[in-house]
Amino acid sequence: MSIYVFDAYGTLFDVHAAIARHREKAGPDAERMSEIWRTKQLEYSWTLTLAGRYEDFWTLTERALDFALARVPSVDKTLKPLLLEAYFKLGAFPDAHAALRTLKSKSHKTGILSNGSPNMLDGAVDAASVRGELDAVLSVDAVKMFKPRPEVYALVTTHFGCKPADVTFVSSNRWDVMGAVAFGFRGQWINRAKNPDEYPAFAPERVLSDLTALAEAA
Repeated sequence: MSIYVFDAYGTLFDVHAAIARHREKAGPDAERMSEIWRTKQLEYSWTLTLAGRYEDFWTLTERALDFALARVPSVDKTLKPLLLEAYFKLGAFPDAHAALRTLKSKSHKTGILSNGSPNMLDGAVDAASVRGELDAVLSVDAVKMFKPRPEVYALVTTHFGCKPADVTFVSSNRWDVMGAVAFGFRGQWINRAKNPDEYPAFAPERVLSDLTALAEAA
């Protein structure tokens, strides 16, 4: 038995699914707005943690959306409540549910470690119908700081009562894999976007194109 812990946003849940539900109303700049939304959301989490401050991820998500809508005025600002509602119940990637189910069928422990607030994670997990495939859903809210701080990854070893080397950590975010590898986890980078490697000194154990390959090799 092994422990597989997943990042949530961008790895199990599609962060651009919110704009996808309202693309027609958002117009031709929908994808650009969504990219800015995601970029600012992460930027706020990093800058607050560096400054020794904390606000929950839902607050940062809304603030980032305000910024993105201001940057891309062609997207109707009245879509804000619809976009936030969609983000709260993000769709999962097509391979997420099957991968988790396969891992559980092989008697592995599974969990989520996420920047998301507990309420956000509850919304996404229930919307994706994956709660039955998870042994733990861990939020950074417990330590009031964001990834890639080591205190966040330590939530996993504390919860499962294990050593870092016992954990396979899975993320589509290369910076997150870097933080996990630095902590001692076995990193698995789900490189959906085929991005170049940014952190060669903190190499993942494997680079995979999707979650299906991860589950099959487990």
